[in-house]
Amino acid sequence: MVESARSAYTRNMPSLRCHYNLRGAMPDNSSADHVPGVARWPATIAILVVGGLYLLISDRYSVGPPWLVLVLGVVLLVPRWAARRAGRYALSHRFSLAANGLLTLAVAASAVLLLVRLAQGQTQSLALLRDAALIWTANILTFALWYWNMDGGGPARRHPGRHASTDFAFPQQQQAEAGVVEGWSPTFLDYLFVAFNTATAFSPTDTLVLSRRAKVLLMTQSAISLLVVIVLAARAINTIGI
Repeated sequence: MVESARSAYTRNMPSLRCHYNLRGAMPDNSSADHVPGVARWPATIAILVVGGLYLLISDRYSVGPPWLVLVLGVVLLVPRWAARRAGRYALSHRFSLAANGLLTLAVAASAVLLLVRLAQGQTQSLALLRDAALIWTANILTFALWYWNMDGGGPARRHPGRHASTDFAFPQQQQAEAGVVEGWSPTFLDYLFVAFNTATAFSPTDTLVLSRRAKVLLMTQSAISLLVVIVLAARAINTIGI
């Protein structure tokens, strides 16, 4: 059933690209500089929440001081907001991608440090459990931001009440004719759901992943999540003496 839905949807991808001009990149002279797209405030909150999580994560599992991620996130949010206010949506999108890259580096470094500290025997069970949970949550929010920023060419190219994409196919798109949904478009919660499923089930479950860049992002998120799970499993085995 999933394969039939994927086949039916992918057959319509060339017409989607032609009709909606859904390209992977957003050049400076793009029409996105004249289209406001969808609301940005959920992504702004997600960036601030990830920064707030790093205020709670132990220094031993983060690079730099605890406030570094939050401060750098805010530093990138300010010009993003200014660019959007000026109608420079392509530039605003680049600042969003830069913030995503910052968060990804922070989360990946924390996951690696979890493994390193475990190998060095410098962990306590309760502290490890708390920090691993915080890093796992930051991983979900970070990649929800990636999916939100990438799908359909970015938020400036998506339109409330109408959706078509060559990156993800949500269930609503799979049921719609030619994969074009009228009267519906994904919100940040939809991308958060995809990220949560990827971190827990290592699969997007009901959402089809169509583009190569989306597949690379899902593999990266799954790898980070798997690393956190491995650390917790290794600590549990060590604790009970198996």
